[in-house]
Amino acid sequence: MQEKKSLSIIIPVYNEEKNTFLLYNRLKPILESLTKDYEIIFIDDGSTDKTSEELKQLHEKDTSIKIIQFQRNFGKSAALSAGFDNAKGDIIITMDGDLEDDPNEIPNLLKATKDYDLVVGWRYKRKHTITKRIASKFFNSFINLSTGIKIHDSNCCLKAYKRKVIENINLYGELHRYIPSLAHWKGFKVGEIKVTHHKRLHGKSKYGIDRLFKGLMDLITVQFLMTFGKKPLHLFGFFGGICILTGFIAGLHLVYTRATLGLAISNRPLLMLTVLLIILGIQFFSIGLIGEIILNTTRNHRDQYIIREIIKN
Repeated sequence: MQEKKSLSIIIPVYNEEKNTFLLYNRLKPILESLTKDYEIIFIDDGSTDKTSEELKQLHEKDTSIKIIQFQRNFGKSAALSAGFDNAKGDIIITMDGDLEDDPNEIPNLLKATKDYDLVVGWRYKRKHTITKRIASKFFNSFINLSTGIKIHDSNCCLKAYKRKVIENINLYGELHRYIPSLAHWKGFKVGEIKVTHHKRLHGKSKYGIDRLFKGLMDLITVQFLMTFGKKPLHLFGFFGGICILTGFIAGLHLVYTRATLGLAISNRPLLMLTVLLIILGIQFFSIGLIGEIILNTTRNHRDQYIIREIIKN
C-alpha cells in the first residue's frame, strides 16, 4: 500500500532548465504555509537540455520531490497520466513548469474543492500574444458549444482535482485540453476560479499550429466519446440501417420493374448501387459490433508513455 498524502502537485516539464529552481522557490513557501502533508511530482517529458540535472539537484535538496523521467518526449497528456498514476494525494493540483502559473493560487484552488470535484483556473488577464488569446477564445467557445460545458479556459494547466476524478479519466493524444469536458460528461461537478497569469521569462513556448490541428482532431474524439463512447453500435448501426433500408427499397423497385414490366435489370446501375448499399450497411453494422466487443474486453491502458527512471525516497 502506498502512503497517502493530503496533496500532490504534478508539474510536467520539457526543456525548462532555467525555470525549475525558480518555480520550486516560489512553490515551496506556499506549500509549507498550508500545513498539509504533500508531495511534488515533476514529470520530465524527455527534456534534451539540463532539466534532468536541475531536477536531481532539487531532489537532493528536498526529498518531498519525486521525479518521473520519460524515455523520450511523449506529450503533455502522457505526462499528466504518469503524474496521476503515481500521485498519492487526496487532492491533486496540476500546473505548468514555465512560471506562467502562479503558486499563490493554490490555496484558492484548494478552497474551491469544497464545492467542486474539479476546479479549473481561468487566466482572465492572459499575458500571451493577441493572436494566441484570440485563438484560445475561439477554441474555448467551440469546446463549450460542442460539449455543453461553460468554462472560459479549459486548457489552463492550473487545476485542482479530487482523487475520484483522476481515477476515472483516461488521457492520451491532446485530451488534456478537454479534461473539464470529460469530467463533466462523467458526472463530476466542474467549476472555475480566476487566477493570475504571468508572462514566460525563460525558454520557448511549446505551442504551435500542429498542436491546434491535433486539438481539433481530439475534440472530434471527445465529442464521439461523449455521444457514442459507450454504444458505438448506435452510431454505426444508424448509418448501416440507412444503407440497408435504401438498398432494400432500391431492390424492391428492381423486382417490381422486372416482374411487371419485364425489363432486364442485370445491366442497370441501380442494381450495382443496391448491392453496394447492402454490403456497406453490413460493414457499418460489423464495425459497430466490433467496437462493442473492444469496449467490453479492454480496460484503460498505461502504454502511452515509457518511464526511464523514477527518483523518490
